[in-house]
Amino acid sequence: MTKFKRRTVLITGSAAGIGRLMVTECLHLGARQVILWDINEEGLASAKATLSDQGYDVITDVVDMSQLQQIQDAANRLKEADITVDILFNNAGIVVGKTFEEHTHMDIDRTIDINVKGLMHAALEFLPAMIQQREGHVINIASAAGLIANPKMSVYASSKWAVIGWSESLRLEMEKDNTGVQITTVMPGYIDTGMFDGVRPPLLTPVLTPEFIVEKIIEAVQQNKTIVQEPLMVKSVPILKGILPPKVFDFVAGKIFGVHNTMDQFTGRE
Repeated sequence: MTKFKRRTVLITGSAAGIGRLMVTECLHLGARQVILWDINEEGLASAKATLSDQGYDVITDVVDMSQLQQIQDAANRLKEADITVDILFNNAGIVVGKTFEEHTHMDIDRTIDINVKGLMHAALEFLPAMIQQREGHVINIASAAGLIANPKMSVYASSKWAVIGWSESLRLEMEKDNTGVQITTVMPGYIDTGMFDGVRPPLLTPVLTPEFIVEKIIEAVQQNKTIVQEPLMVKSVPILKGILPPKVFDFVAGKIFGVHNTMDQFTGRE
């Protein structure tokens, strides 16, 4: 079981949304220290002021997760201060929400750099110390989009498919070598944080509240669960894809459940 009490936790993308909620929850569970990484300098300053006023020990650092040098520099600052990260939440991510031909090359690069490479680089910075101490936990926030194709999500979905493949492979490596390091892969549906403003959720698949999914993630970490899939219908996707012919699955997902129209009115947030 992973315990938060007296542990040092790092959460990327933690100035707002579920990342910000996870910061508070980790502190409530007795974390010794929580480190917030985000590109949003103003949001970080606000979070630090609020949490410090409440008596919590937090460290903030402005980090663009698409920039390897910034990740390495921020990690080195922690190492130089003799701070060892025990639990890493790889939470930072972006979505563009366009048909593929509408993407710019910059859209593609930035999505892959943040959603895929950023997670890998962050993990690579802190995994060696976790392995050395034979204890640690890495939580990779993927998406249900990594399980099912969807119009206007081609690049985003590809990034989340990559995260799932990497995260699960990393888990098997950690288990095979008996490192003591736990890996949890999270695949939520749409979450009401503003990131997916305008989406129309599929049939029987409600938009998740941030509080609900954070509770599920924290519970999964505490119980060393390997996978989190919410809501319930997300858990059925691999089963249906496995038993239905591709065209039949497309019909069920697109025409019956309306998955393929969920992004038609997408606006997102700046």
